[in-house]
Amino acid sequence: MTRNGQRLLMLIDDEPAQRRLVAAIAARRGWRTIFAGDPETAVATLGTPDGMALDAILLDHWSPDADAASLIRELRLRRPALPILTLTANGSVAAAVDSMRAGASDFLVKPIGSERLLAALDSAVGDATAGELRPLTEKIPALLAFDEIVGAAPQFRAALAIAAKAARARVPVLIEGESGVGKEVVAEAIHAASPRSRKPIVRVNCGAIPANLVESELFGHEKGAFTGAFERKIGRFQEAEGGTLFLDEVGEMPLEAQVKLLRVLQSGEIQSIGARHTKEVDVRVIAATNKTLIEEVEAGRFREDLYYRLNVVQVTIPPLRERPDDIAPLARHLLGRIATQPGLRPLGITDDALSLLVQYDWPGNVRQLHNALFRAAVLCDGDALTHADFPQIATLAGTRGGGGGSLAGASGVTLFHADGNLRALEEIEADVIRLAIGHYRGRMTEVARRLGIGRSTLYRKLGELGIDQSSAA
Repeated sequence: MTRNGQRLLMLIDDEPAQRRLVAAIAARRGWRTIFAGDPETAVATLGTPDGMALDAILLDHWSPDADAASLIRELRLRRPALPILTLTANGSVAAAVDSMRAGASDFLVKPIGSERLLAALDSAVGDATAGELRPLTEKIPALLAFDEIVGAAPQFRAALAIAAKAARARVPVLIEGESGVGKEVVAEAIHAASPRSRKPIVRVNCGAIPANLVESELFGHEKGAFTGAFERKIGRFQEAEGGTLFLDEVGEMPLEAQVKLLRVLQSGEIQSIGARHTKEVDVRVIAATNKTLIEEVEAGRFREDLYYRLNVVQVTIPPLRERPDDIAPLARHLLGRIATQPGLRPLGITDDALSLLVQYDWPGNVRQLHNALFRAAVLCDGDALTHADFPQIATLAGTRGGGGGSLAGASGVTLFHADGNLRALEEIEADVIRLAIGHYRGRMTEVARRLGIGRSTLYRKLGELGIDQSSAA
């Protein structure tokens, strides 16, 4: 840490625009950033006063041919305790796995969002209660249909039911929820279930675009429209023609850009910077935010008229701590997806590990769960993840032993009340049915078969136990 109390970050990157963006985002949390444009400069910097005061290193894989793993090993050899994070291109899982095995603490995916970078930096130096909160979820790009999304909690299934109904219409959808709950997954499911599914879904992270470039990014610009506009640029709205535009972190959009977005939603027309005429676009907008947007409106940071334009249908995704019964089936599902990535293999997970995961409250939600599993899978030498593969989670959960005794093994179904008495049989039965629905992704015929009952009996029990069929199916 520098003398004035600032955290000090070294960014190893040869791209000036990326340097400025990362430094500006890090400065929001009080970080000062120094730069190295190549590996030789980075290693040499470690011997300087600034290098001795470093709190973290962020390494950008700027070239597919760059030997990042060798550089990480060299940096780790010289500074064994220094957190090293890497930036990789979207989908470059193999490079990220190699980096972690070489000694990197964790990695992020470009384009980088402000909240995700800050969370990773905080976690790297031990400031975040989220533990292993890293943005790794986007490494698995395949879109999921609604019936493939794991989760049986009533409030979660109710949110999905609203999203599924909205998918068939063209109206804008606003998805609210804490960071990491799966807002992008729900947005992709809406697109996949819509008549626009054959057209692209274009993602824009509003928090990752410098304020002066938002208009050009969304609407494009003509050649010569401003200094540095050496060629014509197609905006994201035109890229999404006929499909869906997903505006993530929409609450971070500058007020000036909000005005122009409102105009597009009202008129269905865009005007590129420097263009003389407007152009009609046929685009469905889905916005997401980890903020409570109405509070941002009341604080004057978000336009009220734009809020109501975006909030035609609102979907609120509950945090993972409110649906602990979903944790075990989610962990198994995510491990199956992780195993498909280059350099990784299928792994089981033991009951004591699942019991630990169920006990933790996951402030980083599904993304944090995925990232903890991903990290453990990369470093695991055995055939199954155990309690010992999650040391940070064990520390944060306050459980250094072999797992909790109050949980029903790894099922996620609680058998006892807090006072030590057994729960009523129908309560346990309802939890088992919800767990089965989540585990088999809403495939009710399979749920009934695995539970050893008929489909009609299953639906009768849904009614008797008060499990909403529309939110469970």
